[in-house]
Amino acid sequence: MALLNVSFACSPRVSNPHPRYSCSLSLCPTLQKQAPKKPRTVPRNLILLSLGESASKAGLLALLSASLFFADPALAFKGGGPYGQEVTRGQDLTGKDFSGKTLISQDFKTSILRQANFRGSKLLGASFFDADLTGADLSDADLRGVDFSLANVTKANLSNANLEGALATGNTSFKGSKITGADFTDVPLREDQREYLCKVADGVNPTTGNATRDTLLCN
Repeated sequence: MALLNVSFACSPRVSNPHPRYSCSLSLCPTLQKQAPKKPRTVPRNLILLSLGESASKAGLLALLSASLFFADPALAFKGGGPYGQEVTRGQDLTGKDFSGKTLISQDFKTSILRQANFRGSKLLGASFFDADLTGADLSDADLRGVDFSLANVTKANLSNANLEGALATGNTSFKGSKITGADFTDVPLREDQREYLCKVADGVNPTTGNATRDTLLCN
């Protein structure tokens, strides 16, 4: 009954027989129309400031990237991790000195490494895929499992190097290289390369004790 009386009292066209139950529209929020909220606007100067900051940050990142790209390749593409800090891929590293370094699984794909020095380096599992190693010094290096596929290894020094299990598929060339004491065990050489190397093979590898000619399966 009280609910019914309140409903009547809140209607402007119905009189209320019970004044003590009367109420005004201000006490009936369900009957009031909510005033629409005005959308909040952001000052134009704040929008322009935000856009300016974004453009400035983007420009700074682009400038930093460009400076690294055009800098000294040895600084722009540091290997890091187990690869060392001065190693790059796809770069001109002619004459660079890597002698005695541990470069396990390092990626030298397509790099120019003419006359580079890898004497005594540990290059287990490294990749020289399609790299130019003309005249490079790889003597006494650990080259087990190294990928020489399509690489140019002409006139290189492979004396006493251990190439067990290395890959030499495709047009890999060892023409003119010194291989005294090198171990070519399980290296899949093309027949023409094998025949050529057998003509100049001699010595025994100081690490494995295997004769170079035996590892090349020379007759």
